[in-house]
Amino acid sequence: QVQLVESGGGLVQPGGSLRLSCTTSGFPFNSYIMNWYRQAPGKERELVASITSASSSTNYADSVRGRFTISRDNGKRTVYLQMNSLKPEDTAVYYCNAKHKVIRHRNYWGQGTQVTVSS
Repeated sequence: QVQLVESGGGLVQPGGSLRLSCTTSGFPFNSYIMNWYRQAPGKERELVASITSASSSTNYADSVRGRFTISRDNGKRTVYLQMNSLKPEDTAVYYCNAKHKVIRHRNYWGQGTQVTVSS
């Protein structure tokens, strides 16, 4: 029923770019804050970027600010993460997350997509 499906990951050289997409179904998309998280081996899952339901506010981790851009298309029920100037330390599994803007414990997660930055 509820689905969040990430795509766009892969192998890229340092300095390159990738665009991740997360397509969703089964829940009222416009009532949810959308987030991108990532998790590298042996590391805690960290919040990378966040965007509110009407795109009125965005937030970024210090490590990606100026390089990554989060956006959403409510008509397409899709959230994007444009990643530029990629670094090896960006290597991780990237997860799409939906958090209800009022009932904050109501969360949905995607399966993740692997991003590897290596020469």
